[in-house]
Amino acid sequence: MAKDGLSMALYTHLSEKSDDVSNSLINQVVEQDGQRTSPFIIAARHGQDKVIKMLLDKYKPDLEQEGTVKFDGYIIEGASPLWCAAGAGHLNAVKTLVRAGADVNHPTNTSSTPLRAACFDGRLDIVSYLTQHDANIHLANKYNNTCLMIAAYKGHFNIVSFLLENGADPNEKALCGATALHFASECGHCSIVKILLKFGAKIMKNEIGMTPLIVAAERTRSSVVETLVDDKYATKEEKIEAYELLGASFANDKDNYCLTKAYYYLHEAMKLRYSDPDNIIYKKIIEPVPAYEHWHESETLASLENIQYDANSIHMESLSIRERILGKHNPEVPHPIVYRGAVLADNARFDRCIDLWLHALKLRQQNNISVAKDLLRFAQVFSQMVHVGIDLQFFQVMNVLEASIIELGKNKLKIDNPDIKEDIEQYIEESESNITSTLYILTILVKLMTLNEKAYEKDMIEKARFLVHKLCSLKMTLRDGQTFLHLAVNSKTPVDDFHTNDVCKFPCSATSKLLIQCGADVNAMDNDRNTPLHLIVTYQKPISDFMTLHCIILELIEAGAHMDTINCQGESPYDAATTGVAEIILRTQTKLSLQCMAAKAVKTYNLSYAGNVPRSLESFIELHGPGLHQG
Repeated sequence: MAKDGLSMALYTHLSEKSDDVSNSLINQVVEQDGQRTSPFIIAARHGQDKVIKMLLDKYKPDLEQEGTVKFDGYIIEGASPLWCAAGAGHLNAVKTLVRAGADVNHPTNTSSTPLRAACFDGRLDIVSYLTQHDANIHLANKYNNTCLMIAAYKGHFNIVSFLLENGADPNEKALCGATALHFASECGHCSIVKILLKFGAKIMKNEIGMTPLIVAAERTRSSVVETLVDDKYATKEEKIEAYELLGASFANDKDNYCLTKAYYYLHEAMKLRYSDPDNIIYKKIIEPVPAYEHWHESETLASLENIQYDANSIHMESLSIRERILGKHNPEVPHPIVYRGAVLADNARFDRCIDLWLHALKLRQQNNISVAKDLLRFAQVFSQMVHVGIDLQFFQVMNVLEASIIELGKNKLKIDNPDIKEDIEQYIEESESNITSTLYILTILVKLMTLNEKAYEKDMIEKARFLVHKLCSLKMTLRDGQTFLHLAVNSKTPVDDFHTNDVCKFPCSATSKLLIQCGADVNAMDNDRNTPLHLIVTYQKPISDFMTLHCIILELIEAGAHMDTINCQGESPYDAATTGVAEIILRTQTKLSLQCMAAKAVKTYNLSYAGNVPRSLESFIELHGPGLHQG
């Protein structure tokens, strides 16, 4: 009723109850669709002014109550009714709430104010009203991102003008070192760039050393670049650098790719270098990058003009220029490298694609940037190559596997860090993505080893085993407790459907065997106390894929898997078996030791053992049943 503006129906419903109950109901927070809202917050969120007025007149709604709401794909926690009304652009609701005494500067959990919400939405009428009623235009969010910055980023010229005229500081820096001028330049809002400069915005560098001019050039914002290369704002060297970066970015930008513009700006920059014969500005050439075909940048007009109609040369020239100007530590460098690699892959130039992607992967890992998407991308292209019969180099897969293990080690450190709470969900999701991608890459590596084992040097095979041993030692698991070995034997393990599922199919006996040989714990339990043996015996293709079922069961048992381990359903692997074939294989391998029988008796009769047996035996006993108590 509050959402639909049915004020009379809502009043009738509430009037049948006592005032205490009614006040409790209108302030009661309910969770739905990932949001936590009360009827009062819902009315404000949807601009139902009549409902808001009725509730304010008849009852006692909490003006500062905080909820969790969704706006433009973002989850906003700690949002007050006024923040919701301002963010959704409901001026009348804003006025009603402010007149009732709502705090115009009430921040969300990330310190966003109602004024900032209105700036984001481009509502000058609400911005003006809130400012007239003591909203503080200088308050920033937790990233020190001001109202002026968000308006500049979103391209709301009228709000930028209003804020500047009312004293907003154009040179305030966000935590990343960016100013409003950086944000406007990044998005190509040339009119906003000009008014910021008019109000005294200075050319400053952000935390990774980029000026607004360089930001604009990197994002192919040519109109902004032309504004900022004015002699008042840039030296001749800075102008050259901006033109070079602008041209280089046009050559490898996914959204604004244009070789004509790329060459034009590269040529303009080179002309500027030689415009004064008495003061030629030579390039500071970097060491050629192998991934760029060891490309040497053009150093004269003649050498640049020689490659004008050679697209690949312009691409490599541009990638080299971007890395020289931005530096290896700039997080923006890898994006165009990945894009260029993808284009090459689409043209079946997989060798060149992998070289570029490996370089991008290395740059990202050096700068602690997530590579989750990169790892999946490699699994996809490797699978595609294997599936269509294109030669895949063993060392290339090894390099990606090594990078995967490094990334998982970083994930583990973050997840295990007790000081990290706020972003823990994000880290877990990233870790799970990396685990599945690493499993795919490992499976592809195993397939190569199986098909061409005699072709590989002994030290390469040993290095592969060393890496897998390192992977097992990390003891990484999914949320449900599944280890790599669980996933390798589980027919329900999800497989990405873009090429990867053509090669990676589970259960996989070869992958399982390698994991076991390299130290995977065959008795590890997931959250339901299922061991890998519990999972493989549920395989539903016992006849058509008998060898997979048979090989995995034997490998597990020979490596020490306990056949009498009990899961949360009280089932041993034999009990969990869903086919007679699995039962027969297990029965032929039954070798219950005296230790196992003793442990099972302890658990069955719920005998006290904690502290009464050596600690090394406690975990062994635990394998044989959940039990009711241990002491």
